[in-house]
Amino acid sequence: MKRRTLNNPWKLMKLGLASASLALLTLSVQAQEQEQHSNPNVRLGQKALLDGDFKAAAAHLKKALPAEENDPDVYYLLGYSQFHNGAYTNAIETFKKVIALDPNHTSAYYYKAKASNNLAVTPGGKLGNSAKEQLLKKAIEDFSKAISITANDAKLYQNRAIAYRDLGILLGTSGTDNYDKTQATDAYNKAVSDYEKVLTFDASRKDIQTEVKKAKVYRDNLK
Repeated sequence: MKRRTLNNPWKLMKLGLASASLALLTLSVQAQEQEQHSNPNVRLGQKALLDGDFKAAAAHLKKALPAEENDPDVYYLLGYSQFHNGAYTNAIETFKKVIALDPNHTSAYYYKAKASNNLAVTPGGKLGNSAKEQLLKKAIEDFSKAISITANDAKLYQNRAIAYRDLGILLGTSGTDNYDKTQATDAYNKAVSDYEKVLTFDASRKDIQTEVKKAKVYRDNLK
């Protein structure tokens, strides 16, 4: 099956511009239509993404496999769709395939990390504390890998700070089976460091200033 390079709208999502991607994609429909992927299921998946229908997008993109199993962009769009469906476990596995094909795919590391973090903190989940701890540490590892590739993206530091904070909360909750004050303190310190890194990009961000204060309060009140 001939592989066609996905055009600008999908490259925008690859760069991790998720917050603005759908608006930009809508504006770019005509450009997208001018260079269509050779696989009809990929085209249907792209259209569903443009429509914001992540469930349909995932279904179409799955049908594009295994014909497109060597195309990291197709796997990325599938993982992106699964992530936005809340299918975090599936998204993690799909983003692993993206990374296997393209080890420097920053956005695949980013969304894989966010999926791990979301799984770890989902209310009412069936995971034990040990599994949650491993997910958070994996999220931190993936955010760190993304930072090693793209070091000037404030979003990566901010989300790694969140993962460190969540790890601090998990390990710093007294009475739990994996309580560890030393590790919790270290996690909070690293969260503070990452939040402060975000402020070097934009010192006026009140939300991040507040998160720095909260992380320090959590750290200083560990028992």
